[in-house]
Amino acid sequence: MKKLLLVAIASLVWAIPAWAGSKTVTLTVSNMTCATCPLTVKMALTKVEGVSEAAVDFEKKEAVVTFDDAKTSAAALIKATTDAGYPSAVKPAQKG
Repeated sequence: MKKLLLVAIASLVWAIPAWAGSKTVTLTVSNMTCATCPLTVKMALTKVEGVSEAAVDFEKKEAVVTFDDAKTSAAALIKATTDAGYPSAVKPAQKG
């Protein structure tokens, strides 16, 4: 009985990461005024646990962030950029 319980628990532990999903969000980032600002924004985003990739575009004033939604959220990403001096918001999805 103990072995069966241990196998069930082990199976559950291994399955939990499969429930998590990789998500990508585009943030509009304000206050970027020079070519070095994206470096600061990227550094702030990549320090957030669960972020696997962040690409910041100065000209578009956007950051495209890929993250594990089991470890972080868009709200945490917004907080990270805002705390670094660059308020952001989730960019609405484009239609069509």
